[in-house]
Parts: sequence; C-alpha cells; structure tokens
Amino acid sequence: MVKGQKRCFDVLKTIPADSKVVWFHCASLGEFEQGRPLIEELKSRKPEYKILLSFYSPSGYEIRKNYSFADWIVYLPNDTISNARKFVSLANPCMTFFVKYEFWYNYLIALEGRRVFQVSLIMRPEQYFFKPYGKWFAKRLGVFEHFFVQNNQTKELLNSIGYNNVSESGDTRFDRVIQISKTVKSFPLIEQFCSTNKKILLAGSSWEADEEIISATFKQTKDLKLIIAPHVVESFHIKSIQNLFPDAVLYSEAEGKDLINASILIIDCIGILSSLYKYCNIAYIGGGFGAGIHNTLEASTFGKPICFGKKYNHFQEAVDLVNRNAAFSIENAEDLITILNKLCQNSVFYNQAAEASLKYTQEKAGACNCILDYLHI
Repeated sequence: MVKGQKRCFDVLKTIPADSKVVWFHCASLGEFEQGRPLIEELKSRKPEYKILLSFYSPSGYEIRKNYSFADWIVYLPNDTISNARKFVSLANPCMTFFVKYEFWYNYLIALEGRRVFQVSLIMRPEQYFFKPYGKWFAKRLGVFEHFFVQNNQTKELLNSIGYNNVSESGDTRFDRVIQISKTVKSFPLIEQFCSTNKKILLAGSSWEADEEIISATFKQTKDLKLIIAPHVVESFHIKSIQNLFPDAVLYSEAEGKDLINASILIIDCIGILSSLYKYCNIAYIGGGFGAGIHNTLEASTFGKPICFGKKYNHFQEAVDLVNRNAAFSIENAEDLITILNKLCQNSVFYNQAAEASLKYTQEKAGACNCILDYLHI
C-alpha cells in the first residue's frame, strides 16, 4: 500500500490534459462491487469518459488492479493537504464519486467547486456528523453536489443537518448482482453433484463457527446434500472442514469421482461462489457468528431462501430479507435444523420464501439509472 501510494502521482502525471476524467474512489473490494455497475453503465453510455479508479485498501487494489473498464487504477495517498491538492490537480476530474461512506476532509476541500457525489451512501445516528462535536466536519459535506443514499434513515439524517440535496436511490449492489446472474457461468462438476432428488444446501463464505453448526445439523438431516464454499480457502482451513466432514469431496479433486452419490462437496478455490447459488435450493451465508454476515444478495438474486447467524443487524438487506420471511437468522444448530426441515418438507413455505427473496432483489434494482438520470447521461 505504501509503495502504491508513492507511485500514485507518477500514474496521474500520465493523464492527458484534455481527458474527461471521472474519478471513482472505493475504500476496498466491497465498495468497488457497489461502484462497478455504475462505472460500467457510465462507460457504455459515454465511452469518451476516462475512468480513474482509486483504492485505499490492498484488498481492493491488488484484486482489481487490472480492471478493464478503468483507464487508471491507483492507491489513494493519505489525506493530507498537500496530497489532496496534488492529486486533484493532476487528475483534474470533471466528476468524482465516493462510494458508500468515504469522507476525506482534505480531498473534499481540494474538490470544492467541482462536481462531487456520494453513491450508495448509508449513515447512522451515532456518526460524528450528527453530534455537536462533529459540526466542523458536517459543514464540509457542503462540497457534495448530491447524495445518492441507500435508505430513508440516511436521507433524514442528512436533512437534519441541513442537506436536502438527497435522493433515496438505493444500493447499486442490486444492479451488480442482477448483472452477475445474467452472465452466470456453468460448472459441469457442480451440475453432476446436484443431479439428485435431494435438496442442495450451499454454505457460502463460511467460517469455522458456521461450519461447526452446519456439521451438527447435517448429521441429523437426510434430505440434503451440502456444498461448502468457505471464506478462507487456505489449506489449514480446508483441512479443518475435512475434519468436520470426513466424507467430503474437494472440488479440486472431483474429476472422476462419483459425485452423484457424494453428499458433501468443498469448494477449495475462489472466484466462483456468486455463480454457484443458482445450483442450490437453500443458501447459508457465513459470518453471522463473527464480525457480521457476508453478501446475501448473490443468493437473493437467484430467488433462494437464506439462513445466517445472529450478527446481521448492521446489514440493511439482511434485515429487509428477514422482515420479508425470505431469510432466517439462527443462533445454534437446533435453530438451523428447524428451519431447514421446514424449508425441505413444506413446499408452500419454501416457495413463499423463495419468491420473497427474488422479489426483494428485483424491486431494489435501478440505482444506477437513478444516478445517471440525474446526470442526464
């Protein structure tokens, strides 16, 4: 990251002076996935625009440093007065988009008088903008031409500190997952594993705590086959999963195996999870017994009922899915057994959950069009 920040200005110096630069800043990979559909739609409508994409975190930059829709990809230098002035002067963006919740004080000062936007913004009452001691920073938000926010709470919070240039456009991630679902890949080995009368449970982005609960559950269910796509695929984690599921087949070793009669498949590679949800009947999203659950929308866009652990309240889409009876939070193996049995044995209940899941994603799409309509693009 430090080396990348030092190289940033050398990259910016290569930008031709007459370029129409649109700058997108994403803290990390998750924010990039929110900005991505907007970048690609903007490029398709206005190919003459040049895209400058910046990251702060290596987990974003290192994975997307070759992203084809961006003309220049850099690390964002630290938020100092000199760095901000130099960055904005060299990049000279005609528009700037900060994704989700990026507020860089000195960069905002340097961008004053230019077109600056927040997209997929989500805010909470405990943030310092809404406290007496945060008024100095709240005033700096006046640099933004418009806020495109995810929910009504964020809109009301901004209104409360005097900002009415707000649109409740929603989350651009909905556009992204729908885009993914339309271009989903096929996996013959997965299809072979799933060619059975049994229901398929897919555990996506699972952690050890999730896997232990699923292990206890799976021993008491007969109507399911299981695909585990863990969040961490290093050998030590794969071995711990194999210890829990001794009969499991590794995806990397599945060629030539009797996958039709196999009960458990471990995905020991990365990059394919979003395409796998089309194969399952029920999705289990990991992380709910740690820092918080992972992406639920990739399962929802395929119309799958969803289960996850108890730490989900900071994720608006998870709260919405629970309220719609499309997703179900569990605290232990007994809870998971109960909901899986109901989903497997009660077709009416299952169909209602699946329909609610699909409908939610479809209803929430359109954030990119809302933003580009505002820009008359």
